[in-house]
Amino acid sequence: MDIYFIRHGKDEEGYRGGWSQRGLTEEGRKQAQKLANHLYANKDIFKFTRLISSDLNRAKETAYYIAEKFEIEIELNQEWRETNNGIIAGLPNEEVEKTFPGLYFASLGMDESYSGGESPREFFDRISHSFYKLIEEVNQRKEDIVVITHSGVINIIYHLVKGIEWNNKRSKITNCYNTSVHKIAIDGKNMKVALNNYIDHLSYTLRRIDHE
Repeated sequence: MDIYFIRHGKDEEGYRGGWSQRGLTEEGRKQAQKLANHLYANKDIFKFTRLISSDLNRAKETAYYIAEKFEIEIELNQEWRETNNGIIAGLPNEEVEKTFPGLYFASLGMDESYSGGESPREFFDRISHSFYKLIEEVNQRKEDIVVITHSGVINIIYHLVKGIEWNNKRSKITNCYNTSVHKIAIDGKNMKVALNNYIDHLSYTLRRIDHE
């Protein structure tokens, strides 16, 4: 069984992300459409039967294109949101730098929370719990699943799969481009990365693929 973690399309630059409800840019919508078309053209390979999405707008909008193409429902789930950055979510970078100079995810202590938000440890625990719960569902239901989520979430997933200790100071261990596909193959308690940062759909020509 497989879980496909997909990052949302391009959103507005110059703003703090996290729990921001800013949506996709025009480019982001085009990326999401290309993604949906590509998955559908290769639906004998991408055999998912469930579509889960973070309920933040940039993820939800990305999921919409897939749901429309495959004619399936979107299961919105707050647990797959990016880190909760509290009162700075969606604010312009310049405003945050002026009001909270030097405040970044990597500048927090592991147990230090954003004002009105969560700490890196709380973020990690939330994603870990959600991931292992999803694995149980996959093993029970014997179904492939797509999860539309965020780069910070996908980075934690890679650490869990590879058994690497995670903290908010360490660099990400994989690239995670907008609308990139990351397949985690699940076999009981065993799991591995089977597709990494896949973005063939962003090429100019729609084509079939021959991956396992």
